[in-house]
Amino acid sequence: MSSTASGKTSGANSTWRNWGGNVAARPVRQVAPVSVEELAEAVRRAREDGLPVKAVGTGHSFTSIAATDGVLIRPQLLTGIRNIDRDSMTVTVEAGTPLKRLNAALAREGLSLTNMGDIMEQTVSGATSTGTHGTGRDSASIAAQIKGLELVTADGSVLSCSATENPEVFAAARLGLGALGIVTAITFAVEPLFLLTAREEPMPLDRVLAEFDQLWAENEHFEFYWFPHTGNTNTKRNNRSAGPEQPVGRLAGWFEDEFLSNGLFQVTQWVGRAAPASIPGIAKISSRVLSARTYTDIPYKVFTSPRRVRFVEMEYAVPRAALVETLRELKAMVERSGLRISFPVEVRTAPADDITLSTASGRDSAYIAVHMYRGTPYQSYFTAAERIFTAHEGRPHWGKVHTRDAEYFARVYPRFAEFTALRDRLDPDRLFRNDYLRRVLGP
Repeated sequence: MSSTASGKTSGANSTWRNWGGNVAARPVRQVAPVSVEELAEAVRRAREDGLPVKAVGTGHSFTSIAATDGVLIRPQLLTGIRNIDRDSMTVTVEAGTPLKRLNAALAREGLSLTNMGDIMEQTVSGATSTGTHGTGRDSASIAAQIKGLELVTADGSVLSCSATENPEVFAAARLGLGALGIVTAITFAVEPLFLLTAREEPMPLDRVLAEFDQLWAENEHFEFYWFPHTGNTNTKRNNRSAGPEQPVGRLAGWFEDEFLSNGLFQVTQWVGRAAPASIPGIAKISSRVLSARTYTDIPYKVFTSPRRVRFVEMEYAVPRAALVETLRELKAMVERSGLRISFPVEVRTAPADDITLSTASGRDSAYIAVHMYRGTPYQSYFTAAERIFTAHEGRPHWGKVHTRDAEYFARVYPRFAEFTALRDRLDPDRLFRNDYLRRVLGP
């Protein structure tokens, strides 16, 4: 490995792998710039060498969205908060900053993002560029909280955009799939730190589906996990609270979040992979292990939870009004298929937003995520699930397994042509190309 005067460049075709272990790539070189200028120079040099360029965060995508055999930009040295503007209530942060560090830094300043996904290991640019989201009746994805961003375009220039500066780029680049340029900084809307009370409670699936509209309407954030082969779910309702702060106790937190949700769950996955016939029985027991609990804490400690069991995931956004029917079809498919599904199915919601290729673009959405333990064959399950999701004009999460292509997306995204036209303008020579973008956006 050779070091430049500041950042690092490595060659020798070292292999890069994603978190899920299902994607690998061998870039010609990997670059870890320490400044925007150095990143721009790496882009210009790649262009001169005729090599494609991709940036990658922590590799939490299950698709090959960041894979390249050209130049791989690693932004882990582009971290930290550039500026907090309390008048406009925004924070500007370097693209490689992990969400975990941003959340902790904001809390120290008495500030918070409005909504988050359920993990916070990703970089801010990776999370927003692929459409990471949590659940919310009124508050949308992380990308929808962006007020401005800076990106290096294909000619090596640095472009700033917001609702008033390069607004047509801003409309798309908040969730740009790495196709429009390399994001170097993001400005998020923030608000004063607040408290959330979480109520986690087992509930029969039939009741959840019958009362879904009411549960959604009555809670700021509602989500649930359904355990296949059972009629059981675990629900979670998060709502703002006046306090007092009552976090999960250290022992209870370790027992439920580490021992049960990660340690014991890992063991059940090992057993299920070795003896698939045991999965329905394990599911019935697992779905009854977690008991009801209520706690109150600052947002990121309520929204997020540790994920130590490795898996592969597919997730689709369907119109929220179609959720109940879609989930009933998924349950019927599992029951008649003979498949053995050891991972819970996760269900969340998001309001419509105005981002060109957001999975919630222009429509209130519900998300259904199916998972399989890493190393377990998942294709039959995912193929059958995807057939159901696409029948409801589902939009797949850009960072999770799917088989859809540009022809399909042109049908389910009304503004798809707007995005591809912008791509033609910003990257006519396809410097930021890879096989994934060729499939989902066209050549």
